[in-house]
Amino acid sequence: MISVLRTSSLLLLLVLVSIAGAQQRDNAIISGKENNHWQPATNAQASVQDLHNEYRNIFRYGNRNAASHRWATFLLDRSRQMEEERLTMFFSGFCAVSGSPVRPSDYNRYRLTLPKLGGGYSTGYMHYCCWPCVCDTQDYIRVDTKNVTLVDGSGRQFQFAVIGNPCNNPSQLEVPFMQPFDRRMTSIADSAREVRCLSDGTLEGATLSDHGYIIIGMFFDSEDALAQGADGFVTGAMDDIADPTPGRTSTVVHTDKTGRKQYQDEREYKPLCEDRA
Repeated sequence: MISVLRTSSLLLLLVLVSIAGAQQRDNAIISGKENNHWQPATNAQASVQDLHNEYRNIFRYGNRNAASHRWATFLLDRSRQMEEERLTMFFSGFCAVSGSPVRPSDYNRYRLTLPKLGGGYSTGYMHYCCWPCVCDTQDYIRVDTKNVTLVDGSGRQFQFAVIGNPCNNPSQLEVPFMQPFDRRMTSIADSAREVRCLSDGTLEGATLSDHGYIIIGMFFDSEDALAQGADGFVTGAMDDIADPTPGRTSTVVHTDKTGRKQYQDEREYKPLCEDRA
């Protein structure tokens, strides 16, 4: 069960209206473009800007607020056109919490250790638009897997950041609430217009993980965790640190596949997240 501890974002509200025990489904709602060649999938000069350029094609009803599932589905629909490195690169181009486009860097790469659906924990990375996304991730996001077919026809199991299905309780999308930022009254339906429920109770534009949860982004592998065996998390990664310092970067032991060596540790933000509670 996804705990509800803080009240600061549209992601929080989406989780509130979802039922964490949603039944697993084998199918995903897709955009119908999977058979169309997307040039950046194979262009040697491709970058996350190519994904950002698709913004108006991906978000047609309003904006990207709380709609990172649409970024994810756009890329998963085209996974058969890409090598693993290319797919991973594009997934680093948006914040899974807010849906904001981001330009990946060591400084906006955060290491977290999150519960896995099915049991256990996993240590990995996410790229964020801002530090409060750390707190929202800790409270409302879990890790699940999905097998993805790549350009060579091989299947690769990736870890993804997931949430429950808000369309299990769609009437709650219309319930008014006060925005914490400008103190105006709104609703999820008004502020997050890309969050749309279909008549069968599925979330429009969503792809589901192995346990039937909504995929909102990739949970990028940590080579430090993989080097320690099958448990999936870095020893000590959940222990408190003596002097949490927001903004401080740490260095990996084993360089990740992306070549990145630095990250921000979620534990640096523990006092700030507690203040938000």
